[in-house]
Amino acid sequence: MFKQRSYQKEFLDADQIPSELLRQNLKELAFINTYLGGHQISINALKHLQPLLKNNQELTIVDIGSGGGDSLIAIHHWLEASKLKAQLIGVDLKPDCITYAKQQCQKLKQITLLCDDFRNVFLHHKKIDIVHASLFCHHFLEAEIIGFIKLCRVNGSIFIINDLERNPIAYYAIKWLTFFFSKSPLVKHDAPLSVWRGFKKKEWLAMLLAADVKNYTIKNKWAFRHQLIIYPH
Repeated sequence: MFKQRSYQKEFLDADQIPSELLRQNLKELAFINTYLGGHQISINALKHLQPLLKNNQELTIVDIGSGGGDSLIAIHHWLEASKLKAQLIGVDLKPDCITYAKQQCQKLKQITLLCDDFRNVFLHHKKIDIVHASLFCHHFLEAEIIGFIKLCRVNGSIFIINDLERNPIAYYAIKWLTFFFSKSPLVKHDAPLSVWRGFKKKEWLAMLLAADVKNYTIKNKWAFRHQLIIYPH
């Protein structure tokens, strides 16, 4: 079953989700990202771009599919510890996610949040240095991902992707862990399905080729994730 990715929709993709169920889902996703090394993959990518960050005094980083804001907070803390400055913007389509993220980020003035489709982000901000997407791309069709990669290139933005590798070990491990430890029916259902909806490395390479990308890095990361840095030129 893992030779082909699943196109079954996750519960999180529904238009209407009860607020309490969504909040519990966001809390557990933040825990997973923090303690299974998800945030560290994004920070590691930013470290590779540190020369750019140091030489840019008006840097803008946009986190698409920002959910509960945990990636934004992790990036903010790393920037602060590294004595770097950037405007951080989170974009999410769900109003409840934006409301929850505002509560989590309320003490961090460098973070602003926008409720909109991620594909509209360049309509709001003409200059975006880095676009970041963590556990986001697997929600979409290949053609949609290719289209957004092209959009980032046209607008001169570096695109960091941190997402799941489709792998049977990852699938059954997260299914077991969430069955015993998760209190969220969304997480129990969506976590293994997210793995099944993920990509193999060769599929990422095919999408990069279709987007005419020639300058990129792609690495396998713990635990069963891919880290991509896609440059506009």
